[in-house]
Amino acid sequence: MPRLKLTERTLAKIKAPDPSGKQKLHWDSELRGFAVLASGVSNARTFIAQRDLPNGLTRRVTVGAVNEIPLDVARDRAADLLDHLRRGLDPKAPTGSTLRATLEAYFAARKNLRPDTIRMYRTSVNDYLTSWLELPLASITGEMVEARHRSIVTEVDKGGRYKGTSIANFALRTFRTLYNFAAERVPNMPPNPTTRLRRQWYPEAKRTRLVRSEQLPAFYQAVKALPNPITRDYLLLVLFTGLRLSESISLRWVDVDLPQRIIRLPATATKAGRALELPMSDFVHDLLVARRAIGNAIFVFPGPKGHMTNPQHVFAEIAEKTGIRISVHDLRRTFITVAESTDLSPYALKALVNHAVGSDVTAGYVQMSVERLREPAQRIADKVKTLCHVVGPMGKNVEKLKSF
Repeated sequence: MPRLKLTERTLAKIKAPDPSGKQKLHWDSELRGFAVLASGVSNARTFIAQRDLPNGLTRRVTVGAVNEIPLDVARDRAADLLDHLRRGLDPKAPTGSTLRATLEAYFAARKNLRPDTIRMYRTSVNDYLTSWLELPLASITGEMVEARHRSIVTEVDKGGRYKGTSIANFALRTFRTLYNFAAERVPNMPPNPTTRLRRQWYPEAKRTRLVRSEQLPAFYQAVKALPNPITRDYLLLVLFTGLRLSESISLRWVDVDLPQRIIRLPATATKAGRALELPMSDFVHDLLVARRAIGNAIFVFPGPKGHMTNPQHVFAEIAEKTGIRISVHDLRRTFITVAESTDLSPYALKALVNHAVGSDVTAGYVQMSVERLREPAQRIADKVKTLCHVVGPMGKNVEKLKSF
């Protein structure tokens, strides 16, 4: 079979529909079993993984559409799938057998899961439900669930690094999701055993940490002084947009429309699973124009393995200099708090941060276009600049606004 090294350049040369009028596989020369399937009748191009199972059956698994996921992400997912097939884990096998098989079947069926979600689910099951991996799913009882929920807390709290109650809740909620997935496909499954925890889930305090208004000038100056311009610009983007970690750290230039001043995130790139069209404020536009002039990487914030990673070490440096201890999500909380203090329409605020409108009937009729959101986005940016003591255009004095 013909093989080629799949790169962004060679990927662009693969045409669909294929001139032969039939499906054609373009195999990667680096990762055996990884290929692009070009349709013979439509413009669909799909990443696939294919190899033989130990029993001799050949399995072909769809990784995702070429126009929906980056090549490096597709290659990583394909490598995982190929490893599972090598070990005999068949994603197309009937679910409801073992917990391990159900986990793999769930990943194969939910093709739009973000890599971070896959990683967290896999960690929860493999690290905290290890003794259940080879058990028939239907054999796991409410008593077992109840006992394991308690024992995870004891095990984690002994380490002292993480809070056991949160990890216990997440592990058993992951199990609940997998069990429901299996029950939808396998008749006569027993009731979900996690119902035993209905009144036993551990309370989880809502986080409230943010950069307070009086701290913003010092925080802004500490960020501006960072020696790494990629990290500096990344933190400023989050501060001025409120984007989530997963949405901002993997932002690609193909999703940035500088002439129209819009950031367009596909549904597959957002936690909410809803596409987001975010208008750029003047600050964000200038920041991205300056970044674009630096180079032509795929990602806006490049790193050694594609895009940059969570800058936790940078937050530690900032905390040492300023005493302000925060995370990326705390910056999102800061943005939302500043936005609310500008007396925005709650519908506009929800749209800007891609929050669901809930069961509000009226909200279902309100359509927030990107142009409708332009003025609110700029109003928020103006207040963030003011609170950070950033001088406005042409030296315009900034107004002192109320604190929060």
